[in-house]
Amino acid sequence: MSTTPINKKSKGFTDFERAAIQERARELKAEDEKADGESAVLASIAKMPEPDRTMAKRLHAIIKANAPELKPKTWYGMPAYATKDGKVVCFFQNASKFKYRYSTLGFQDAANLDEGQMWPTSYALMKLTPTEEKKIIALVRKAVN
Repeated sequence: MSTTPINKKSKGFTDFERAAIQERARELKAEDEKADGESAVLASIAKMPEPDRTMAKRLHAIIKANAPELKPKTWYGMPAYATKDGKVVCFFQNASKFKYRYSTLGFQDAANLDEGQMWPTSYALMKLTPTEEKKIIALVRKAVN
């Protein structure tokens, strides 16, 4: 989302966009070098401030337990979980990454969440309670089936 007024030309990428591009370039290089995705995800989570870190750790555990066929990897610096051919199924975007008021659990087109002609592909997360965890487990299981 740009904050540049419509009548002014863009000065290029924002600092956040440049950082995301650089992070993605590092990820692609690491994939070429067959880097361990689990280590990269855990390192990404470790860098997060609280309460994002605790939420990301719990989501990591939920996804690994309920979709063991998905492989952890980072995607634009975010924890993500992909098919064996590398297609991202879901990802976690921590609130602090872009100074949002909530974190996001997002799903890409490789997720089998299709429901009619329209369905949600991302979910705002303020806090993980047992109720939200049950919903996430159901979504993750549906996404990989």
